[in-house]
Amino acid sequence: MNELLDSLIEVKISEEEDFLKIKETLTRIGVASRKEKKLYQSCHIFHKQGKYYIVHFKEMFAIDGKPSNFLEDDVARRNTIVNLLSEWGLVKLVDPKKSSSPVAPFSQVKVITHKEKDEWELVAKYNIGKKPRTGTEYFSLENSPIKYKRNFSIF
Repeated sequence: MNELLDSLIEVKISEEEDFLKIKETLTRIGVASRKEKKLYQSCHIFHKQGKYYIVHFKEMFAIDGKPSNFLEDDVARRNTIVNLLSEWGLVKLVDPKKSSSPVAPFSQVKVITHKEKDEWELVAKYNIGKKPRTGTEYFSLENSPIKYKRNFSIF
């Protein structure tokens, strides 16, 4: 786990309240499907062992021990996003060299303004702190004596 943490981009935040501001901002940065007006969030802010990190959602899968194909394009997108957060004064990079290369062209990263937020469907491919739930439920159709069984998963 420590080896994985060492590979992440560590950041400093000015005040504890900035965590929520950064978290919300990251929901509006990612890969866009302009046709469907969907934005797939690329990065999250992660707090571990008293430190803060900006991580790609595929890195979070790896932290959870799940299979992940974290590619160079993903690294470049993560680096571009963390560099934007730094330029905007939301975070301070602990080691700026870690996010200097590779970087993605801005055409590969969509930033939605807060004003535009309601016009888009914001999709997170990873939810920090939310464990998927699975189970079985039983139900019957209206006016039917037959009971049905359904397995479900909530992510």
